[in-house]
Amino acid sequence: MPVEPVTEDQAWTAVLARDRAFDGRFVTGVVSTGIYCRPSCAARHPRREHVRFFADGATARAAGLRACLRCRPDDVARDEAAILDAIAAIRDAATPPGLAELAGATGYSPAHFQRLFTRHTGLSPAAYARALRAERLTESLSSAGSVTEAIYDAGFSGPSRFYAAGAGRLGMTPSAWVDGGRGVTIRWAVVPTSLGPMLVAATDKGVCRLSFAESHAALAARFPRADLIEGGEAFATLLTQVIAAVETPGSGDHIPLDVRGTAFQEAVWRALRTIPVGETRSYGDIAASIGHPQAVRAAGSANGANHVAVLIPCHRVIRSDGSLGGYAYGIDIKRELLARERT
Repeated sequence: MPVEPVTEDQAWTAVLARDRAFDGRFVTGVVSTGIYCRPSCAARHPRREHVRFFADGATARAAGLRACLRCRPDDVARDEAAILDAIAAIRDAATPPGLAELAGATGYSPAHFQRLFTRHTGLSPAAYARALRAERLTESLSSAGSVTEAIYDAGFSGPSRFYAAGAGRLGMTPSAWVDGGRGVTIRWAVVPTSLGPMLVAATDKGVCRLSFAESHAALAARFPRADLIEGGEAFATLLTQVIAAVETPGSGDHIPLDVRGTAFQEAVWRALRTIPVGETRSYGDIAASIGHPQAVRAAGSANGANHVAVLIPCHRVIRSDGSLGGYAYGIDIKRELLARERT
């Protein structure tokens, strides 16, 4: 899917924020100095009336401007190519390559490449490799004959390496994951709110499900072999905090979550949690913010796969034309949440 065009207002806002997510989507030309920069350039901001926006460096040069020697805007394409090459190397390798190896192959110093990779993907190279293996493990667990088989299929050299890497990333043990939550205790409740009945469920790690107009039967279908316990004194405090977060926007950042997805989904969910209360972003904005500006449709899918409404604020994502778009729990709830946050 093509990248959504950036309006001049969006571009100027990105420049003022020095938003790296917009690097590569346009360049900022300053006619008073004859220089063009990345949106994230650290140089002092020019006056708005001196600024023109260009699709790329070639267009800016055709208009008589020259590249900034500080931010080197024409290196963005090289940076992106290096990241894509590194991702391919991580995906194809039986053993994830180390930082020095990745940096050497792309021509960057290890420290600079680490910053570059993290800025584009939201994860360090090592964390990306771990997330990729965990993603493959999740997929393998649903089809493999045994947990051990799935661990090898995911790229771990053996079960001991998997457990040393931290099985906790899945939230549940591998056996429970493949077996409908067997051995996991999930406490839950359906409570009335001003937005309608709300289901809240949590493991001992944090909230794993928050939804509207969903019943215990739906939760049981998700985790048919988990030990589902309604209410409880230990759960009451967390439940009170969740209700407050729904009724009072922006008050739930401290609430622990136990949600897992693919590496891409988790990057999208992290991006959603950085949207300030009272503001919205487009699907294109979210895709660009995690370093994948062309993955607009995938960002929309990851947005819709959110397990915990409001706490991961997928309702703050709207269409590029300003319309609300869809919402899993109905457009009325989305509209009300946004209205509360604006006030």
